[in-house]
Amino acid sequence: MPGQPERPFLLVLTSHWLSMVGVALVTLAGFSWLFALPADIRGNVQNPYIGLLVFIAIPVLFFAGLVLIAIGVMLARRRVIQRLDTLPDRQAAWRRAGIFFGVMTLANVVIGSQLTYRSVEHMETVQFCGQSCHVMKPEFTAHLAAPHQEVSCAACHIAPGATGWLHAKMAGTKQLMAVTFNNFPRPIESGLESNRLVSSAATCEQCHARELVIGSRLRIKTNYKDDEANTPTKTVLMMRVGGGKIGGIHGAHMGAGVHIRYAAQDKKRQTIPWVEYTNTNSGVTRTYLAAGVKPDAASALPVFEMQCVDCHNRAAHSFETPDHAVDAAIASGRIAADLPFVKKTGIQRIKASYRNDEEAGQKIPAGLAAFYQQKYPDVSSKRATDIQAAAAGLLAAYRGNVFPDLKVTWGTYPNNLGHADDPGCFRCHDENHATPDKKTITQDCNTCHQLLAVEETSPEILKTLGIDNAPVSVRK
Repeated sequence: MPGQPERPFLLVLTSHWLSMVGVALVTLAGFSWLFALPADIRGNVQNPYIGLLVFIAIPVLFFAGLVLIAIGVMLARRRVIQRLDTLPDRQAAWRRAGIFFGVMTLANVVIGSQLTYRSVEHMETVQFCGQSCHVMKPEFTAHLAAPHQEVSCAACHIAPGATGWLHAKMAGTKQLMAVTFNNFPRPIESGLESNRLVSSAATCEQCHARELVIGSRLRIKTNYKDDEANTPTKTVLMMRVGGGKIGGIHGAHMGAGVHIRYAAQDKKRQTIPWVEYTNTNSGVTRTYLAAGVKPDAASALPVFEMQCVDCHNRAAHSFETPDHAVDAAIASGRIAADLPFVKKTGIQRIKASYRNDEEAGQKIPAGLAAFYQQKYPDVSSKRATDIQAAAAGLLAAYRGNVFPDLKVTWGTYPNNLGHADDPGCFRCHDENHATPDKKTITQDCNTCHQLLAVEETSPEILKTLGIDNAPVSVRK
């Protein structure tokens, strides 16, 4: 306006602390972006979670800084008019701005080269994925068990390359908003349910080769009966894992030229009415329909290409059944095997419904102690330490598989590897899926394994092999 003193923008910009904070945030975000974005675009940073930093955190800082600059400038205009005679001259303002930007540049170089890298490095860890977000507690807990506990979450759940991180960022943003507004599903959907699976070629097969001939593997499973003595039994079988050209489980499903597609009726993919088998090497193509299903069934259902995770769906996050959990605790010595009826009573305790983890922590030990006080008073008085240890083992089994606040309980996440506890193999191998010419998907036990002993207390085969004291396996 005519007659009004000149208000140089630089003077206005440097005359209020809010605008200076805004400039600091803008320069911080700008320098961080310059450090992180080129490396991400060139593919030099393998961790896809860098996108959270590049496309969410840094832009938020940048625009917050712009807002603060605008507010600071508006507030400073009045101050400049009222105190123009006492404010530094233009030369002093330039000198002050130069010092400020020089200091900020040096700080941003340090921050951009060190803290940005460290934050990206931290976001690659299992602790960040599993513990920073409380909704992932069940998956984090299950991931602590072998054999993939040393593999980072990003290595399996984020596909490599630009397309992979783009999809991950979009999905991650939705998940972050769901957690923020507390409207995420309980329980959290598995990869099969949400249909957010990364192809096995981009994940599993970075370490595991489908062409590799594995052959057969001896497996020994130990279980305990629910009788008073908790009688141990062993099941011994040879798994025809196969692989490559020799067939077996892997060769039949993932061998050279083999392609299998299937349609699923439910999100967990437990009901499969339509299967298509194609072998490009032999030229064989067959379509199998479950009993009572019409030929056009697949047209109205989602169709998937079979990959590793269709069977190994809990490879790094395997939850147990109550029976397996107690067996594992007994086999490892956490629960004394000679406590009468500890298997049966223990399962009853951990299968009961509890409102929260705190209630389970009280009632599981109390319930076990009460059982021995009422039924076996001598055992209760003489073996109090063993009973307390057994209660701790039961509580650990419960807390490793049940999370009431997230509605995760026994059986929430079916395991498709095998068929003892969940449908698994029998989703297709049930003799009810047939082609028009009546060829069925076999359910012959010997196709996948050879049973050498079934729940025997002292299998002769183990004595013959000289491994009757072999380590036990009670997990799936």
